[in-house]
Amino acid sequence: MKMIKRIPLMVLFFPIFLVAQNWETSYNNALIKSKEENKPIILVFAGSDWCAPCILLDNQIWQSEEFKNFSKENYVLYKADFPRKKANKLKTDLALQNGELAKRYNPKGYFPLVVVLNQDESILGTTGYKRKEPKAYIRLFNSFIE
Repeated sequence: MKMIKRIPLMVLFFPIFLVAQNWETSYNNALIKSKEENKPIILVFAGSDWCAPCILLDNQIWQSEEFKNFSKENYVLYKADFPRKKANKLKTDLALQNGELAKRYNPKGYFPLVVVLNQDESILGTTGYKRKEPKAYIRLFNSFIE
């Protein structure tokens, strides 16, 4: 009887798992996946708990069904987050990793900054937050790799 009660919940939440984004947990994982799958990396520098344009970019683009579906097949995603609130503090190794990435790809400290990289870690293009639809971001990212 308990199994019957669980089935509707599984059916209800299953579509969420199909379109969930796979933000890599470390840059090294993103780089390995990029090479294995021959996909470019979208590296996002964000301040998830203080940067209003970063939050808008997340809500309007990264969380859109259109971008989720497209990125799943075409890109490897990594977010280098720089939260400021104590409750959101990153583990030391992750904070150091993100700091090294910022030195290399975001030395001026722009937030948000989106960097599209190839498998050799060369910059193909950069952008920030723009009031555009997900389709426009997808076209922009694709123009970097053409």
